[in-house]
Amino acid sequence: MSKMKNCSRLDYELTNRKSVVVENGFSLKRDGNVGSSDSVEPQDADYSHSLPSLSDEIVHRILARVPVSEHWKLCFLSRSYLDLLKSGELYKIRKEIGIEEPSVFMLACGEPHWWTFDRHFNSFRNLPALPSDPCFVAGDKESLCVGTHLLVSGKEIEGVVIWRYELAVNRWCKGPSMIRPRCLFASANCGDFACVAGGIAMGTIMEVLDSAEMYNPKNKSWNPLPKMRKGRKLCSGFYMDNKFYVIGGQDEDGNNLTCGECFDVSNKYTWELIPDILKDAPTSTSRSPPLLAVVKNELYSLEASSNQLKVYLKKSNSWKELGKVPVRADHSRGWGIAFKSFGDELLVIGGAWNSYAGHGMMICTCSPDPHNDKELRWRFLGPGRNRISHFILNCSVMLA
Repeated sequence: MSKMKNCSRLDYELTNRKSVVVENGFSLKRDGNVGSSDSVEPQDADYSHSLPSLSDEIVHRILARVPVSEHWKLCFLSRSYLDLLKSGELYKIRKEIGIEEPSVFMLACGEPHWWTFDRHFNSFRNLPALPSDPCFVAGDKESLCVGTHLLVSGKEIEGVVIWRYELAVNRWCKGPSMIRPRCLFASANCGDFACVAGGIAMGTIMEVLDSAEMYNPKNKSWNPLPKMRKGRKLCSGFYMDNKFYVIGGQDEDGNNLTCGECFDVSNKYTWELIPDILKDAPTSTSRSPPLLAVVKNELYSLEASSNQLKVYLKKSNSWKELGKVPVRADHSRGWGIAFKSFGDELLVIGGAWNSYAGHGMMICTCSPDPHNDKELRWRFLGPGRNRISHFILNCSVMLA
């Protein structure tokens, strides 16, 4: 406990230095943001004279309750805390005691690096530079969070690759690649693992895929899943009722698919077809994949053509309108908008109704009630003093 009481004094000392650098690329700059550095200068502090020492187990459970956005401060307390953070053990304890804190990882148009925000968007920092080639940096990318990994898929000069950011060590690593590299695929965080399905094969033949795979963050490996009933590209995925769903998209002839299908992760044998789950969806081929998010096991969609928020009624296989969102999803036909599950809330990031191209983004959340017809109440947040483009290239939410 004495170690935690000294945090306020430590904060004062650190924020009055020009820069303090610790192991593994973490550094604290004068404005309080955490950056990256190649220097290594671990800081050991000894507070053992204050109170009798606690057991490691108790200390670890205390530290596990520290918000993820404050974990960088542990690096300054002692080398043992730094090693604990790098080992990933804190995140295992957090999961064991039921703490899930959403963090947002985002790449906006014109930004050279990824940003990460805490759940209140009060604390933010940029990730270390992604060490990929110029082809990957300039090209389209797709992202997915699972466990404490952020997976970013894109194309380098030599082919499709996945770069993996590991939260515990604040570092990018390459791989592992999917069994069948692809783009424009559906994906979802399914708890202890992630699933991808469909998309376009990245090879000599641009084939629309019906294959699916599962990523295990524990051993950093991909495993095959049974094939879907239909091949589809530009589709979307989500996890609900312990099932991985893939809906929408286009078939190999470019026809829009209004059906969906789901895979029960408990039996892992076959896909179940869901006819007409998107029967009222617009048919524009230049439209983005369906904008979908699951909150409290309810499925929501953001209709890009009308900016309407809708909830899926499972019993009737239909959609109910809840009202308009405060951002313009229709500005680029659904592209450049982040629409995500954010713990027990919906998160929407994009351009505001009264903003012009080049202005900063709008961030808002709400907790919709599918059984209540009252007007939606949106909570407006912001990215601090940074002016970041409202056109979001990639956005993923990590629960850690």
